[in-house]
Amino acid sequence: MAALSPPSLSVVGATSSLGADEVAKLRVPPHSIEAEQSVLGGLLLDNSAWDRASDLLTDSDFYRHEHQLIFMAIQQLINASKPADVITVFEQLQMSGKGSDVGGLAYLNALAQSVPSAANMRRYAEIVRERAVLRKLVTVSDEIATNAFNPNGKAVADILDEAEAKIMKIGEEGNKGKQGFHAMDSLVVDLLDRVQELADNGSDDVTGVRTGFIDMDKMTAGLQKGDLIILAARPSMGKTAFALNIGENVAVNEGLPVAVFSMEMGASQLALRMVGSIGRINQQNLRTGRLSDDEWSRLSETVEKLRTANVFIDETPGLSPNELRARARRLARQFGGTLGLIIVDYLQLMSGSGGNEENRATVIGEISRGLKALAKELQCPVIALSQLNRSVETRPDKRPMMSDLRESGAIEQDADVIMFIYRDEYYNKESKIPGMAEIIIGKQRNGPVGSLHLAFLKSNTRFENLAPGTYVGEGDQY
Repeated sequence: MAALSPPSLSVVGATSSLGADEVAKLRVPPHSIEAEQSVLGGLLLDNSAWDRASDLLTDSDFYRHEHQLIFMAIQQLINASKPADVITVFEQLQMSGKGSDVGGLAYLNALAQSVPSAANMRRYAEIVRERAVLRKLVTVSDEIATNAFNPNGKAVADILDEAEAKIMKIGEEGNKGKQGFHAMDSLVVDLLDRVQELADNGSDDVTGVRTGFIDMDKMTAGLQKGDLIILAARPSMGKTAFALNIGENVAVNEGLPVAVFSMEMGASQLALRMVGSIGRINQQNLRTGRLSDDEWSRLSETVEKLRTANVFIDETPGLSPNELRARARRLARQFGGTLGLIIVDYLQLMSGSGGNEENRATVIGEISRGLKALAKELQCPVIALSQLNRSVETRPDKRPMMSDLRESGAIEQDADVIMFIYRDEYYNKESKIPGMAEIIIGKQRNGPVGSLHLAFLKSNTRFENLAPGTYVGEGDQY
């Protein structure tokens, strides 16, 4: 059909009507006026078609400004459970003084009369959406080119990260509306196949990534793919050590790639910690170089072991969720699109994408949602370390609780598992259980909550399994 034009506007043809050379000269942004008109005309004729287009489109997806105004008017009426036809939409526009901006009643009437078939609404909407994504790609490409020509002192690596983050964001927006319902018949068939596979393999109840801690794996069935695990504790409890111990097991014993984003400690410091932990070497001796003959031997063995382990440490401070996701994706592509584990140390040291840090609760919400989305996208567990409020220090019982999480609302909502570390000897010098750490699982979306106990070797900054019978818990304690 021929593209319609409001009386007050000159005709702008669709890109498909222009030759390649003409498009290159005019630099006309990608768009399809016919598809936009078909969407709007179809909605004016049949309001029930809204359900086939509304999950794909927003007003900004339309190229022409008058089409954006018409779509918004239709949206306002339908959301208010009012009919949206030529007359009511025109009246809605008139109320806001925009009636003449869209070509008046004549153009709305022409839209309703020019629809090839309202039955094809979904495809018309997809075309409009596809052109909108292409326009965003053009805009972002121009921004990337401008940054490349004028870096303004930025490092090349930072420019690349920003470019990749922007492109990835467009890719995510381009997938809007593609995910929908899953039929129960296919879901239960997949579930049955999975259960049968576990039964055939003689599963030992660990269905996820092993942490190396027997009681923890028993309680959680391992770290599950797509899960966001929050590990929280007060300073000096061993958050980083515990997360690294899990990472060591995943990389060294399970042979899976591990990404560590450390915004607090440098990569060399973390490497020193890992060497001391795996080799059971006194950290102070490592820092000073005063090693015994036995420690020198263990150091050599540990270094050889870690050289072949796929552990990658990024020490860039203040990463935003988009920047972190871009780097994780890039690393994952080197290993077939996925990773064994991602560790973020720590959540509150990340920055928001918008640059507005005034409302930290809002920023933390954006960060936690971004980390959960990353876990789901790469289908690997993400362990994010988190701070606790100082209020825990004022209580007689200093075992942390969910309410102690700093900016806790969004974290509690997004996390699949929330774990706390408590070491009694830190607060109580006369502790009856020195060298022991309590791991409190305060939330587990698909499993039990409770506590388990591990040995803590302070000189090696290492957590280890307790020998059987070392600690006998009560109730839901392991």
